[in-house]
Amino acid sequence: METKRLNKAISETGYCSRRAADKLIEDGHVKVNGESVGLGVKVTKSDRITVYDQLITKEVSPIYLAFNKPAGITCTTDTKIRDNIISFLNYPERIFPIGRLDKPSEGLIFLTNDGDIVNKILRSKNNHEKEYIVRVDKKIHDSFLKKMSQGVPVLDTITDKCQVERIKEDTFKIILTQGLNRQIRRMCTYLGYEVIHLKRVRIMHIALENLKPGKYRSFTERELQIMQQKIGTSSKTEEASR
Repeated sequence: METKRLNKAISETGYCSRRAADKLIEDGHVKVNGESVGLGVKVTKSDRITVYDQLITKEVSPIYLAFNKPAGITCTTDTKIRDNIISFLNYPERIFPIGRLDKPSEGLIFLTNDGDIVNKILRSKNNHEKEYIVRVDKKIHDSFLKKMSQGVPVLDTITDKCQVERIKEDTFKIILTQGLNRQIRRMCTYLGYEVIHLKRVRIMHIALENLKPGKYRSFTERELQIMQQKIGTSSKTEEASR
């Protein structure tokens, strides 16, 4: 019977990433068939894996969802937090969001049960694009567009160069490969602008298109194939977690 490392088996259930699984194993919270185990243990499909004495062994196919998050929903797996994304979707299997989208913001976010791809997608040095449409509180000048595209001071660093294009006098499109906390809002604030509306319309090759707010869909086979090709050269999960 095929075997796999315990941390991989745990991550494939959607419980957590491999790195988080290693910590759980090291701290003695994981048992296989009722016995405490250490790192490096291999398991089969017939083994019973428990975390905090809760059975998590379950044969679930990989899940990859594109979700149009409405404003007001918080991207957290903590279901005690009001208006959290997990309770809002009420999906029948354990899933978690890939990255985040600010509570006041809306638009595209991925959810999955595949712990292996999370950091590969999020790792900024892998140059995975994220596209946003942003409306601000006043007219956009050429100097604003130039400074945004060249980088501004945010969180003790200078943002990477990016693509910025005016759409309307108070609205612009921006394509980032970084994922700093509230990056676009902080960039605009630094330049004297306030974000009125922010919507993410694309991550990598997957676009929001006609997906309505509050709705989700599975990746198409073609989207998944391209995704696997793109992340195939990305940093490994364990490396990206450091």
